[in-house]
Formats: sequence, C-alpha cells, structure tokens
Amino acid sequence: MTAITERKEMELGDGSGFFTVVHPLDDAPEVKVDTEHLGPVQMTKTVRICLLALRGYLVLMFGLLGFRVLQLAEIIRP
Repeated sequence: MTAITERKEMELGDGSGFFTVVHPLDDAPEVKVDTEHLGPVQMTKTVRICLLALRGYLVLMFGLLGFRVLQLAEIIRP
C-alpha cells in the first residue's frame, strides 16, 4: 500500500511555506511514554479525603440499591 500524501500551501502572510499532510493510518507509529520506571503518585490530603468521600458515597448507594432490591423481592417489608 502506498502512503497518501498531499502538499498544501500554508496560510502564512508571505505564502512561502509548505507542509505535508499524512493520513494517520499511513503515518509511522508514535513513541509511547514509558511508565515502568515511574513510582506511585503522591496524593495530597485533599485528594485522599475526596477519594474516601467517594468510596463512602458508593458504599451508601450500593447499600440503598441492595435494600431496594430486598424490598422488591418482599424479603423486607416496608
């Protein structure tokens, strides 16, 4: 398969520049960031509190869902 490229004139004031447009499927793959040597991210106190609040909210919502399911199954009477 041949690469499809086009030459387009850039909209510069002097009109002297050209650039090549390459379709992403025909382009060479980009180098990905290597994250193996990175350590764990340090959380601030605010982030830790927000994540704990989110965890509590999710536990509460799943508890309410379970309670409602048990009500609909008539295991728990209102």
